[in-house]
Amino acid sequence: MRPEAGAAQGPPAGRPPARGARAPWSDVRPLDPLHSLKVKLGVLVAVTVTIASLLVWLGLRSHIGPRYTLPAAIIISLVVTQVLARGMTSPLREMTAAARAMATGDYTRRVRSTSHDEVGELAVAFNRMAEDLEAVDRERRELVANVSHELRTPVSALRAVLENVVDGVTAPEPHVLGTALAQTERLGRLVEQLLDLSRVDAGAMRLDRDRLALRPFLQGAVDAMSLAGRDVRFVVDVVPVELVVSADAERLHQVVANLLDNASRHSPEQGTVTVSGRALGEVVRISVADEGPGIASADRERVFERFHRGTTRPDGGTGLGLAIARWAVQLHGGTIAVAPLPPGAGCRIDVHLPLHPQRHGGRPREVVAGPERAA
Repeated sequence: MRPEAGAAQGPPAGRPPARGARAPWSDVRPLDPLHSLKVKLGVLVAVTVTIASLLVWLGLRSHIGPRYTLPAAIIISLVVTQVLARGMTSPLREMTAAARAMATGDYTRRVRSTSHDEVGELAVAFNRMAEDLEAVDRERRELVANVSHELRTPVSALRAVLENVVDGVTAPEPHVLGTALAQTERLGRLVEQLLDLSRVDAGAMRLDRDRLALRPFLQGAVDAMSLAGRDVRFVVDVVPVELVVSADAERLHQVVANLLDNASRHSPEQGTVTVSGRALGEVVRISVADEGPGIASADRERVFERFHRGTTRPDGGTGLGLAIARWAVQLHGGTIAVAPLPPGAGCRIDVHLPLHPQRHGGRPREVVAGPERAA
């Protein structure tokens, strides 16, 4: 949890002190207990004026003229001002140094602030920004590494097939060309998923809602997945049969297709993947269940993160499908989660979408998610 604005902010636990940061004993900050920069400036002026007046008064009592007492008062006032002001402006100097370091790609710098005034709040906000930038930079590096890895595999396989054909090692027979086509399709799916992620980050996607008859919609998605040649049996179960949901057909198919692909890849041979729809009060629940090994409880939240494949269900997927599904569901104002099933009971992922009442007359449009809608 982030510290509240104005709270004391030291170096994060476990993090070494930033390069160039001042040791605590070298920065005198006697005005830190004060909660306002204006009050600190007022105290600074009052202290210096008092010291100067006191020196002049003592000089007059000691019969020392202004020729000596005035320069002494000025010098002492400047020293006191330097000591007090240095502690007040130390966070600002540290922020300047940290900002310059960030410009070169170093996001580990933090500002030490023990004050509770406006400068202290600015330092806390600066540290929050630095943490966010560090996290974004880390995600960017991981994204580049993961995308490079995911692209390398199908490209290498496709290159090997084509080189064998060109060199005459392998004849351009249908099964050889089919292998090349499969790798090309895998590349296309990855590129499409990356485009979807760019739309997520840009927030440039809008919904075109329609009233969809759920059973024929799910049946169409299942029929499209059946063409992939997976050795599993798909079952569609919608209650009531005439259940209708208000959703964007393309985005909802993207969710169901990703869940079906995920379930079929993890199901045993000749296993069963069940797609169900239920009306639960003000929401519609769409569930996709398989008979695979399930998802460990520690991974039930992380499986929706980008490029996360889990510890108990490693496979050849990209790790993007469930992340895109979560984005599409949240775009509808719904939720997606892994159902807490007992060990050995497979895996079930539930999607809850808001149930909007019918506003216009007529029958709902039966949108079939055929192969041409595949994500």
